Amino acid sequence: QVQLVESGGGLVQVGDSLSVSCAASGRTFGGYAMGWFRQAPGKEREFVAAIDWSGLYTYYPASVKGRFTISRDNAKNTVYLHMNSLKPEDTAVYYCAARGSRSGSYDSATTYDYWGQGTQVTVSS
Repeated sequence: QVQLVESGGGLVQVGDSLSVSCAASGRTFGGYAMGWFRQAPGKEREFVAAIDWSGLYTYYPASVKGRFTISRDNAKNTVYLHMNSLKPEDTAVYYCAARGSRSGSYDSATTYDYWGQGTQVTVSS
C-alpha cells in the first residue's frame, strides 16, 4: 500500500505560479512512477503530468507543456508539480497518483494504483 497526501493548493490570480506537493508513505516510493491529474466540476479527470521512477523522464499534455513542471525527490518521498502562468481553465482539484507498472500509457488514469485525496487549485481572473 502507498498513501498519498497532496498539499499546497489554493487561490491564485491569472498568471501567478503555484506549487503543489504530494507526500508518499508506505511501500518504496522510488519504485513507483508518479502522475498528476486534475478534475474540474462537471468534467472528466484529466492527465496533467507524469514522471518515471528515476525522475529522468517526464510527460505532459499539450495543455500544460511549457507551463507545468513535475519533479520528485525520492529521498523525501515527495513529488512536486510547479505551475506557471496559471489560467482560469487550470482551476480543478489536483490529484497525485502512483503506479507500479512500467507498461501502459502514463496519461491513462486506469494504469495508476494509488491516489491521493486531492487539493483544490483555483485561478481567479
